[in-house]
This record gives sequence, C-alpha cells and structure tokens, in this order.
Amino acid sequence: MGIIVEKFGGSCLKDDEALKNAAQIIRQTVEEGYDVVAVVSAQGDMTDRLITKARRLHKEPAKRELDVIMSAGEQLCASYLTVALAAAGIDCVSLLGWQAGVRTNRLFGSARVTDINPARIRRELSKKHVVVVAGFQGIADSMDMTTLGRGGSDTTAVALAAALEADICRIYSVIDGIYTADPMEFPQAVKLKEVSYSVMQELAYLGVKVLNPRAVELAHKYAVPIEVRSAFSDAPGTVIREEADMEKMLISGVTKKSDVARIRLNGIENRAGQAFSIFGLLARENIDVDMILQADSEDGNKADIVFTVDEAQADEAVNLLQKHYAGANTIVCDKNVAKVSVVGLGMQSHHGVIKAVFEALSEENINILMISSSELRLSLVVDAADAERAIGAIHRLVIGKTEA
Repeated sequence: MGIIVEKFGGSCLKDDEALKNAAQIIRQTVEEGYDVVAVVSAQGDMTDRLITKARRLHKEPAKRELDVIMSAGEQLCASYLTVALAAAGIDCVSLLGWQAGVRTNRLFGSARVTDINPARIRRELSKKHVVVVAGFQGIADSMDMTTLGRGGSDTTAVALAAALEADICRIYSVIDGIYTADPMEFPQAVKLKEVSYSVMQELAYLGVKVLNPRAVELAHKYAVPIEVRSAFSDAPGTVIREEADMEKMLISGVTKKSDVARIRLNGIENRAGQAFSIFGLLARENIDVDMILQADSEDGNKADIVFTVDEAQADEAVNLLQKHYAGANTIVCDKNVAKVSVVGLGMQSHHGVIKAVFEALSEENINILMISSSELRLSLVVDAADAERAIGAIHRLVIGKTEA
C-alpha cells in the first residue's frame, strides 16, 4: 500500500476525547495497510491565547518572537496525539516542522514553503512508525523558526503529501465536506461530492474556511488529491482533484468574507503612473489589495480610486497613504462591509446566472457597493449587515435553479 497524509484541525483535537478519536482514525488507516503521516494544528483556540498573552507583555511583539511563541501550540498537540497513539498500541514519533524537513523563506507570520526534505519522515515510515508532524511551522535558512499564516497546517499537509508522493491528503474538520454555502448558517446548503482545484482555490480564497487557499494552490501544482471530511462522522467527504464531476452544477458555492475593508481615495490626480504610485507603496509593505475601481471626473483631471484590503491591514494601509501620498483630498476607510462571492465554472459565459444574482439581490433591496468578475467568480461588496441575506437570496433563487 501507499502513503496517506491525514491532517487534523484544532477543533478535532480540542480535548482528550478528541485526541483519542483522532488516534482511532489513524489506527484504522494503518490497519488498512497504509503508512500514515499525521499533521496537526494547535488545540482549539490555543494559538489565539498564545498571541494574547504575548501582547499583554508587549503591544507589538517582534514577529520573529511571535512565530516562536505560536509554533508551541502545534508542538504540544503533536506530542499529545503521539501519546494517544501509543496508548492505542500504535508505534509512532512526533516531529517538529524543521525535523520533518519543512524549509521556508524568512517572512515571519506568513512564510512560504521553499523546500521539503522528507528523509527523516521516510526513515521513520520504514520502521513502521506513524509520523505526527507539527503543522503551521518550518525553518528558514537562517535557522529561525517560522510560521505559515492562518490555516498553515493545511499547507504543511499538502506540501508533505507532494514530497512523499502520497496517495491522498485527507483534511479532517468538524464539517464533512465542501458545501454550496456554510452549512452552519444555511441548512439548505448542498454538499459537493467533488470540486476541481481551480474552483476550490476560488472558494478557499473567497472565504470558505475549511481549506487554506495556499494548500489548494500547492495541491493543484503537484496534483495531490485532497479529501475534506469530518473527524466525527463516517460520511464520505468532498474530493478535490483536477478533473471533478461537478454534478452538473454551474455554481459550486456562495461565500462570505467579513474581514474586509473598503478604502476610498477621493480627488486623485489622474495621470500616468498614479496607480503604480499608490499600489506599489502598499505592495512594498506586503499589503494585499483585492478589488479595485476607478471613476474619473467629468473633465478627466481627477479620479476616485476605491479598493479592498483585509480588515487587519486596513489601518496600516490608511496610515501609509496618509504619510507617503498626499495626492488625495480625503482618504476614507469603511470596515462595515463584506464580500459575497458566487463561484462556479464559466460564470462570465453564462449571463443568465449573473442576471439572476443581481435579480436576487434586487428583490432583497440589497445595495451593491463594488463588483468584480472572472471566469470562475462574481464578487460583490455589500454592507456587512446585508451579507447573510444576500447569500440566502442567491442560494434560494439562483443555486436552486441550476442544480438539475
């Protein structure tokens, strides 16, 4: 048999019973004849608690030290799960990210994997050990501990699966698959049997929290099949792969991203190189800009530029623009917005679906603040208070008509 990588989220490891449950899942996979590499997140809300404690000591801790602090959660959890496996009679060993061969760049807090050397893992597997790897972490060439950002354990799992040429990477959470909307908020949501890499990447980027978008990007690049399933149910999950049977559904999901902010620069001088001046400044500080709109004045001399960023970076973006760019009459930041996105194959070539989305929001009297589209998605910025109604209306009036 081959190798299976099984990743367990923090909610699947939150207490002793959950750890024992994860150990039994791994044991079953071993009994089926597979070698198993388990990747773990920190238990429950441990990462948040570690950060909170650090910020009680210092308002702005050094990012390097925060990475050392945050990586402790996965280290503890990996050892706890290894102890639970040993109690279940499974030979096993825990490894930190660097011991598992995870190399990264030196961008603390959101490092990227640059290389995987799985030699130590292969040695342990040859001894018939289950290898439990602390996710979310790696080591830079400078020998500094790094973390991979929120959801980084998914990235660890997929990267290891690629390096080990695993048969599949299973992602366990409390939800048993990918749905057309958040099943916790919308009971009418439909679970998908399969999703293509490209569609899943859009869903993950646009707010589906079951899977990290960088993990999907890696899976696509190295053709690693992923199954998203529940750790507390035997129900089949959702498989993510290159060629997916999308069940004849044009729309695969409706997502909500609440942690966004809309920034408006009014009265910008309308000249060549202006956009580069503004967005180059933000890019140099690693502030990711998403949707962008520009409206010119009647005489063409001035323009208003509106764009969205992650809410966590909004204040930094505004401060940078105010400090380094004086070309705007006013700079306004609105954090009371949300991005609702409709994701599916061929969105731009199916005008009837786009029309139906706008019709659904019109019937609910929901104002659209910004619009952007691609072949795979239609994204709309609305007032945060309207986001859930928007998803409900789209799901009811659009997805329900395109399932057949």
